[in-house]
Amino acid sequence: MPVKRLKEFLDSQSVRYVSIQHSTTYTAQEVAQSAHISGKDMAKTVVVFVDGKMAMAVLPAIYKLDLGLLAGAAGGAVELAAEPQFRGRFPDCELGAMPPFGNLYGMDVYVDESLSRDEEIAFNAGTHSELIVLRYDDFARLVKPKVARIADVD
Repeated sequence: MPVKRLKEFLDSQSVRYVSIQHSTTYTAQEVAQSAHISGKDMAKTVVVFVDGKMAMAVLPAIYKLDLGLLAGAAGGAVELAAEPQFRGRFPDCELGAMPPFGNLYGMDVYVDESLSRDEEIAFNAGTHSELIVLRYDDFARLVKPKVARIADVD
């Protein structure tokens, strides 16, 4: 069960969260629609390389990652990671459904500043049919992401 590791981590940190089951979907916008969550409040995780080191970029489902903005925020060269490059990095997750908890995978996390203004954040829980909703403040406390403008509305 892919979501087990994430839930155990959240429980160990006394974080309150809601788990929502939804029909199987493969894009963040489809997940948001299926779960009746605004695309602005649904976070998607994009795997990138920053100066050759794998990292996560987290942004609203309705936004598109801007590699130039991310490079400026990260202070290094940025490129998108292809699925074969990270396939084995998330063994407890379905491909493309990894949660934005880079700390569980030894990765830096960059979050678009628009998400930091939300009270809650929703994201894939490691599968294409379940998501987690929790307070953004709890997410930030646990993950310690670098917050910057890294995306624009798609």
